[in-house]
Amino acid sequence: MGAEPKAIPQNYLKQHKESNVTWMKKAKTHLELIAAMTSGALILFTWLTESYFTDLWSAILYIIAFVIGGFAKAKEGIEDTIKNRDLNVELLMIVAAIGAASIGHWWEGAVLIFIFSLSGALETYTMNKSQREISALMKLQPETALRVSDGQTEEVHVSELKIGDQFLVRAGERIPADGNIVRGTTSVDEAAITGESMPEEKTFGDEVFAGTVNLNGSITVELTKPAEESVFQKIIKLVQNAKSEKSPSQLFIEKFEGIYVKIVLLTGLLLMFAPHFLLGWTWETTFYRAMIFLVVASPCALVASIMPATLSAISNGARHGILFKGGVHVENLGQIKAIALDKTGTLTKGTPEVTDLYIREGLQKAEVFNIIGSIENESTHPLAKAIVKYVKQQNIEPDKSVENMRDVTGEGVTAQIDGQIWKIGKPEFIGQEDVERFHNGISQSLADEGKTLVIAADEKGIAALLALKDVVREDAKEALVQLKKAGIQTVMITGDNERTAQAIAKECGIDQYYANCLPEDKVEHIRNLKKMYSQVAMTGDGINDAPALATSNLGIAMGEGTDVALETADIVLMKNDLSKIAYAITVSRRMSKIVKQNIIFSIGVIFLLLLSNFAQVLNMPMGVIGHEGSTILVILNGLRLLR
Repeated sequence: MGAEPKAIPQNYLKQHKESNVTWMKKAKTHLELIAAMTSGALILFTWLTESYFTDLWSAILYIIAFVIGGFAKAKEGIEDTIKNRDLNVELLMIVAAIGAASIGHWWEGAVLIFIFSLSGALETYTMNKSQREISALMKLQPETALRVSDGQTEEVHVSELKIGDQFLVRAGERIPADGNIVRGTTSVDEAAITGESMPEEKTFGDEVFAGTVNLNGSITVELTKPAEESVFQKIIKLVQNAKSEKSPSQLFIEKFEGIYVKIVLLTGLLLMFAPHFLLGWTWETTFYRAMIFLVVASPCALVASIMPATLSAISNGARHGILFKGGVHVENLGQIKAIALDKTGTLTKGTPEVTDLYIREGLQKAEVFNIIGSIENESTHPLAKAIVKYVKQQNIEPDKSVENMRDVTGEGVTAQIDGQIWKIGKPEFIGQEDVERFHNGISQSLADEGKTLVIAADEKGIAALLALKDVVREDAKEALVQLKKAGIQTVMITGDNERTAQAIAKECGIDQYYANCLPEDKVEHIRNLKKMYSQVAMTGDGINDAPALATSNLGIAMGEGTDVALETADIVLMKNDLSKIAYAITVSRRMSKIVKQNIIFSIGVIFLLLLSNFAQVLNMPMGVIGHEGSTILVILNGLRLLR
């Protein structure tokens, strides 16, 4: 008989269920958008061809447009009213549209439905996009691990691992869970956690994290915490929690909508009866004025005060390489008081480059370049690749025959060229005292500048000293100057060491910095900055930046960053140009000014129309003209941001 099938882990079932829910949400978003656009197309067709049809046929077409565009929102409004026992703006729009249609103004009612259904579909689409970064994060953590027991390996789901279990991680594989190395030495790419481009050398007893990459050499790791409590899972939870939090402005809008709906509906209901008894109006006049009230009180002009201006600002930004993921982010950008920036890949290029070279007297530079380049060409270490690239930039193609190459993990390499033994690696690998004496102690000043030293030595001693650094982007310094002119405090938050962070901060003119930060540290610093400055933006490019991007009031990602950073951020700089942030702030502040103008104007028009209606000097056609005219004017004002 065959072995009994294993039970499917609950974590897998949960992820599968979440995937199905996400798919259903996407399908719902597409259906809402299709319904809104179909409704709009039918309204336009009916309006253009009204003269060719009978009134009854036109009314039927408008009713179909009502149903197609308004069904989802009407259903949502009724369900929310029953569930929360409170009126909502969905019901207000439906009642206003039906009211307009009831006195023969089908087009007005249909347009109200179309505008509202379209805005609802776009809002749903924006909200559902926040789930995508979670899916991207999930893909980076392995679902299975090779558990080691009694010398045998068994592939199991990560959720089946228990504290104390040991698992094998081969070279090139991602580490499935947090733990300590109990066998083997290696280099680990921890960019997913720290964001730093330099691999960390790991040996017995060192801690490794889930989602990081084992670069060379197999290691055996002992699990120290359950998979769901790993640092990587904390990143996912931080993103989820931050995305679920509502901003104060959002809460205010929701509260305002509830109050607005109650006032308009109750007033409209009152106007259907009160004027007849109190002012002696006829029933026909009373009902007519109540319907006009519902039409002119509908918030079309208020909605148009914001959306066209926002879309214009978004289009303006797109032309300049700035991707805004929603209108709220355009508005929030102009309100920030401080901006936090990651170092690697944001302020710097993200890859090490050779910045300084010192050679022992008596040696030929070309010959030394050839030897160092030939040896480093045999290595896959990021520093080795940077050195080889530098050698080739000097128009030298490494062509020496390398023999007896040996990798000393965490220290450097030894090799034999032309019968002579060479060593390349850290100062400690060559001899710290010799390095400190080389070239009148130049090594200390280079280290103080945050540079990484690589020493090459032959049998006679140190032959060359190379300094490497993740260099600052050309646009970074100018961008920071522009941000300061805009009155914004600049802060660097990095996972790199104190010395390097201090050097980069000084070079860039950063106001303050925090070093040695893990993802949870970055989140904590962002929270503290929010307490100090209220409105804080975060700029980053790595997976490790995702929680901080989500926690900040506004997340800004570099276009060449990781998928997770791009999905988590609210704004993306497509060309990795930090100077675009200052331009985006200018656009945001212009938009805020135009929106305020539009809101004041549209509210003023609504009050004027309401007063005119009450004084019985406003008829339905004039109400429509005033209502739609104000809407068109605020749209045209918003379109000025396209320039």
